Amino acid sequence: MTAPEITVADRADRERVMGSLVAAFANDPVLRYLFPDDVAYPRYAAAFFGHLFDKRVGQGTIWTVGHGASVAMWDGPAAAGGPPDESLAAHLPADALARVNAYGEAVHAALPTTPFWYLGVLGTHPDHAGRRWGHAVMGVGLRRAAADGVPAFLETSNPGNVEVYRRAGWEVARTVTAEPLTIWIMQQSTG
Repeated sequence: MTAPEITVADRADRERVMGSLVAAFANDPVLRYLFPDDVAYPRYAAAFFGHLFDKRVGQGTIWTVGHGASVAMWDGPAAAGGPPDESLAAHLPADALARVNAYGEAVHAALPTTPFWYLGVLGTHPDHAGRRWGHAVMGVGLRRAAADGVPAFLETSNPGNVEVYRRAGWEVARTVTAEPLTIWIMQQSTG
């Protein structure tokens, strides 16, 4: 099997990345809790992922296969954590924004205060699933964390993902309840 070509995302990749992530997370527990309305989901999820993309694209920490068919959005140690960014408010109704901010606060409160790399989003368009592209783009951030000598963290609220991540070397570091969701904070020691 040939290794996929991995590139650093730039602004030209934004629309393809958004399309892939909206499709990849259509049945994800967190995204459906944040945006439960089937009709509004594509628009609100695209705004959400677009916001996350815009925050990271200038850092050079978004890696893709196929310029967005598979994507990993990472935060390096200097960017991890922080308060909710209110610039998303213009794109979401108040109730959805309140859910986004509450979820973000619950996650960030459970993350360490010491330096770490954070895998904020990992997704592959369903048309390209099963090719291990997600593992490939995730691996770039893990190698950066190893080079920095710090651990990597992620969170998932999808119980099926816990075992997938375990097989990739991640361990559950903490479990948080943010009704109605259970959030698994996972760590991979890279140093």
